[in-house]
Amino acid sequence: MRHKRLMKLSELQFEYPESLVATEPQKPSRVMLVENGEISESSLQQILEKIPAGDVFVINNTRVLKRRVFAALSDGSELEILFLGAKGPKRWEVLFPSKKFAVGAVIALPQGRSMTLVQKGRPQLIELDQEVSEDYFAQNAELPLPPYIQKARGARHNSTADESWYQTAWAKKEGSFAAPTASLHFSEKDIAGLKQKGVHVLEVTLHVGLGTFLPVAVEDLDQHLMHEEYFEIHREDWQKLQDAKKQGHHVWALGTTAVRAIESAARGGELSGLTRILLQEGSEFLVVDRLLTNFHQPESTLLALVCGFAGKDLVKRAYSFAIAQRFRLFSYGDLSVWIKHK
Repeated sequence: MRHKRLMKLSELQFEYPESLVATEPQKPSRVMLVENGEISESSLQQILEKIPAGDVFVINNTRVLKRRVFAALSDGSELEILFLGAKGPKRWEVLFPSKKFAVGAVIALPQGRSMTLVQKGRPQLIELDQEVSEDYFAQNAELPLPPYIQKARGARHNSTADESWYQTAWAKKEGSFAAPTASLHFSEKDIAGLKQKGVHVLEVTLHVGLGTFLPVAVEDLDQHLMHEEYFEIHREDWQKLQDAKKQGHHVWALGTTAVRAIESAARGGELSGLTRILLQEGSEFLVVDRLLTNFHQPESTLLALVCGFAGKDLVKRAYSFAIAQRFRLFSYGDLSVWIKHK
């Protein structure tokens, strides 16, 4: 899809104090509202009241996989390995800092298992000495919290509370390597309240993939290759969304993952499959006209999506406001709400 202009990676840079990186959720979360170019602080309750009957509120029902395994090395240190996907009975694609390891290196894993490095790269390919089941990961793996949370906490391992903190209230379909974190602000009671007043709450699925972990390495975003992510929307729900749009109602997307699922379907005509969609400044949003999302990291494709939705200059102003007002940032941080009036 053509863009009005190329977006540069350097345009997605901003400075922030490390003290604003949230290390745990806060209830209720603070909310920054950006409407008609005006930036203000709101509340979750005020946002819920803004969503009228007939509008569509889209949530992502993906569930985060426990796939982060720690291997104890002979020097006493720990190696963090993210198991991405099986490529055979014992072969897996993984992500770990492999620079110090040669192809053929054998690494001991929990419960007496081991893996052999077969191929380097991003991701790496490894072979296990024996097959592993979901039970193995349930017993030995952690949820893959973003590294910046580990850094801000000064702790590599998750806390027990992360087991519930880092899953949404409606997490159902396992497959993600990161939570759709805008959803962490909302409860099932909030969703029930929307339904009760006549808002159409639609569930979609988008499994967050490898792209979440890999930095953008090119200056021109059009040259960045997005990794594939699976999405799925039920046909009846898609029809409800189309009908609501035709009747002049708005589509509220809870999180960038919901946006990517909906906008992928609108472009490709398919309601399930793999998407590489990259939305940035100059991209046209065909369906979504209300966005609820967390504050995103500099130089990320998620921040590029927000710039595509609201415009780079407004996003820069809003983020400056948020930092000055000490909003909490990133996955466990506060919420931003972006409303466009056409």
